[in-house]
Amino acid sequence: MATTAQQQTQTGSTGRKRESPLTQPVTYPYAFYFAVAIGKTNARDIEASFQEVGGLSVEMDIETVVEGGRNESVHQLPKPVKYPRLTLKRGVAELKSPLVQWCKNVLEGALAKRIETQPLTVRLMDREGQPLRIWAFTDAFPVKWEVDGLESTGNKLALERIELVHGGWKRVV
Repeated sequence: MATTAQQQTQTGSTGRKRESPLTQPVTYPYAFYFAVAIGKTNARDIEASFQEVGGLSVEMDIETVVEGGRNESVHQLPKPVKYPRLTLKRGVAELKSPLVQWCKNVLEGALAKRIETQPLTVRLMDREGQPLRIWAFTDAFPVKWEVDGLESTGNKLALERIELVHGGWKRVV
């Protein structure tokens, strides 16, 4: 029996019906189960108690160049990409925390010694704790360490916010 090109496209070369990638169900991950690892990625370096992580973005600026004699359009030339600061927010941690020690060394050191940069990863996890997405940051170091305002009339958790600059990130998974 002869088949048409349209029938081959719908059924594939094996004769089984294929589903379009657009009709398959898509599962999006929840954004509340994540872990942050500073330095090496072994278990002791994980600082997983953050309430919020922000700054997972990248932006490319453009330069507009007007060419003489060409009035119908302008040239849009790409410039290097730039990354915002990575922001970590959590309850005020103990002094023995590796992140707190790193922040103290960098920010309270008054540039008396070389700034120690660290690799950093942010992992978005599934229900079983397996990474769904991983963002790997290079050459990160803290530039701001802030404790939210303390209020005698409130009953909020004391939070600290740490801002880090970095040399860029790549999405690994």
